[in-house]
Amino acid sequence: MTLGKWEKALQETQESLRLEPNSGMAHSNLAWIQLALDRREDSKATLEQARARKLDSQFLRLATYEIAFLQGDQNTMQQQLAWAAGRVGEEDWLLSAQSDTEAYFGRLAKAREFSRRAVESALHANAKETAALWQVDAALREAEFGNPVRQSALAALALAPGREVRSMAALALALGGEAAHAQQLLGGLNRDFPQSTIVQDYWLPSIHAAIEMNGKNSARAVEVLQTAAPYELGQCQPFQVGMLYPIYLRGQAYLLAGQGKEAGAEFQKIIDHRGIVLNFPLGALARVGPGRALVLQGDSTNARSAYQEFLTLWRDADPDIPILKEAKAEYAKLQ
Repeated sequence: MTLGKWEKALQETQESLRLEPNSGMAHSNLAWIQLALDRREDSKATLEQARARKLDSQFLRLATYEIAFLQGDQNTMQQQLAWAAGRVGEEDWLLSAQSDTEAYFGRLAKAREFSRRAVESALHANAKETAALWQVDAALREAEFGNPVRQSALAALALAPGREVRSMAALALALGGEAAHAQQLLGGLNRDFPQSTIVQDYWLPSIHAAIEMNGKNSARAVEVLQTAAPYELGQCQPFQVGMLYPIYLRGQAYLLAGQGKEAGAEFQKIIDHRGIVLNFPLGALARVGPGRALVLQGDSTNARSAYQEFLTLWRDADPDIPILKEAKAEYAKLQ
């Protein structure tokens, strides 16, 4: 799952369930895998089977939540949040998921509030590493939306500077224009985790590419991201979503290079893999990319339609988000 080898993951998890049919973790893993493979009905059936066996956990609830998100089923999403309320060590997972959902639709103030609650809940459970993950997730969101990121990223590092937190903080800082600090963290990750496939072949190329784009070096960014290609559809541990960062960054690098066709193809990969990216905000932000890519190709008509899709998705968004302002301005030029 982490490496994005979803068909292999399906085989292994089905065998795991054959050996231990009452495993809640195996059921939740199978549900996530089926979503990633765009087998939504199978995923729902897996969760029904888990409920029939009286199994329950935050991961099964999260899978139920994500299916409901894909279906636009607000009632079921709220039911999962209500289930988690007050459950020490479980509540924070659903709160963080809701923060991503709010961000997906551009409701940044609400996203920040749910992230704050998720961090507090994790700290209440004495889970500092998890709290730091929810904090750094919020930092990445700010970076992608075009807001200052330094304070939020450093707060996550101060809480618990583990491998994932350091990786995501470095990427957030790189995206936020803090290239020197990102480079420092990149060097430490490279030194401390020389044998980690995900650090070496997913996070470090992504961080490096973001730093290169700070220097307007789009060709170098595309080059370093080649290393991440075999793993770019993977699920980012410990999250249950696939962030698809190498794909998104490659799309941005192609835009920077003025290569509209290539950029559009990358953003379309994210749009086509909703069962992997789920409610992670890049799933929404990827919809800005096609409009920009089509403008580069001189296709104003389809560019307008692409921008309209994003602006419709973000119709209730907070109006002061930088990327929203940019998208509105770019769309206005096409009228």
